[in-house]
Parts: sequence; C-alpha cells; structure tokens
Amino acid sequence: MKKILITGAGGLVGRASVKHCLAIGDKVIACGRQDLDIGNAEQVQRVMAREWPDAVINCAAWTDVDGCEGDPERAERDNALGPENLARACRQVGAVFLTISTDYVFDGLKDGFYTQRDEPHPLSVYGRFKLDGERRSQLECPRTIVVRTGYIFGPGGRNFLSTVVDRVKRGEKLKAISDCWGTPTYGRDLAVRLRELVELGLPGVFHVVSSGEGASFETFTREALKLAGSDPGLVESVSMNELVRPAPRPRNSKLKCLLSEAMGLPPLPHWEEGLASFLGRKGAF
Repeated sequence: MKKILITGAGGLVGRASVKHCLAIGDKVIACGRQDLDIGNAEQVQRVMAREWPDAVINCAAWTDVDGCEGDPERAERDNALGPENLARACRQVGAVFLTISTDYVFDGLKDGFYTQRDEPHPLSVYGRFKLDGERRSQLECPRTIVVRTGYIFGPGGRNFLSTVVDRVKRGEKLKAISDCWGTPTYGRDLAVRLRELVELGLPGVFHVVSSGEGASFETFTREALKLAGSDPGLVESVSMNELVRPAPRPRNSKLKCLLSEAMGLPPLPHWEEGLASFLGRKGAF
C-alpha cells in the first residue's frame, strides 16, 4: 500500500487510476484541476508539502491538439511547466514521479513501431511541449518515470475513440481516417500498468499501449460498431489530408516498449479485448 497523489483525476486515465489504486488498497489523494493547478508552482509546493505522498501519477494535461496549436503559452504551462513543477516537488519530498506523455512526440515518418531508441521529432505544438515536459521532469527529479501512450479510449473519455458508439447510436454519421495509424489503448489497462511501474520505481521512458498490430481510426471505429451491433454504413472513410485541422498529426504513431518484457511485465491485453470490455461496461451489447 502506498500514498499516491493523482493529478488530472477528473479525466479518463485519472479516474481509472484513482479507481484502480483504491481497489488495491492505496491511500489516494485525487486532485482535479479545481484542487491542484499543476501550472502553479507555489500551489504544487503547498499541496505536496501537506500530503507528502510516496508517489505522484500525473494524468493532468491539455490534450486538445488543435487548441494547443492556437495557444502555445497555455500548452507550455499545462504540458511542460506543470510536469516540471510536480517533478521538482517530488524530488523535495522523495517521491516517485510518473508523468504521462504522448505518441505525438514522433513525426510519423517511420514504418512499423516507434520504440525508445527512436529520436522524437514532434510536428505539433502539443507534441513539442509534451516532449519538453518529459525532459524537464527528468532533469528535475531523478525518480521520474515517463510513460508514452496514445489513442486512449475508455469510460468518461470525450475523444473520438471513446465516443464513436454513442455518436452512432444518436444517428450521427462519422468520418473516420483510414490512413493514420496508432496503437489503441484501453484506459483501465493503462491505469493498471501505471501503478505497476510506480511499484517498480525504475526511472526511464516506457511505451505503454494495448497489444496488437495497431489500427487506423477507421479500423477501430468499424470494430466498435460491429461489437455494438450498429450500422457500419454510418461510417465514411476519409484520408488524413481531407480533414483540414490546425495542428499536424503523425501519420503513424504506433508504439512498442523495449523495457517492459525485460522487467517481467507482461503485454497489456489486446486493444480489441479492451474495446469489448469497454462496450460491455457501457451496456452496448
């Protein structure tokens, strides 16, 4: 049992982490943005000095990729300075610090999977400041664990992957990108692995994603509708270039970890298994 402070506790991964840590007997300090603004260094210092946790799991971030493109100052505050503030405070109280980063630190030009051996080259403001947050955290706290992940879906998520079935059930027609690939990751499985990494306490960069060969947004969407018994005709296949969006995205951001197996950590369940679990919890079938 550990005392764990979880930031971003109102988000998809934050809620899943709070639930999992409580289930295994941890004492959890769950901090939403209203409780802790990680971009406020003084507030971070006060909360950490008061709570003195064994570990911090940072799920707080500004994940609006297009929004970040238009407001780089906020993107830097939330995604780079915030993790740095937490890492500094963790060093001062002797806590393990785990922060979540993104597959968007890569440019998408590689075929196959990105591993820790690949040099990051972010295309967007979001990706640039998430990478900056990784590096600032590692410089501030030697006990920093960076977890890169992406294409996250699960209960409470507001992103495309988490809402496709609900949107189709409302009769919406969806445009799903067919030529952009990542590794879909079930939020509940991710939360379990975050806690395992905290327990091991080994600093470094880890790629944590659900098993499988990855998927495009279209592949994921059609599998979700098939499992939910919904009409696949409501999905229109589009190319990435057809959607005009402010921020550039990597065409391929599939991740694979070189460290987990060597540390005795088994692969996460397949993303299709996670999707079936997610839809089953929603009562979709």
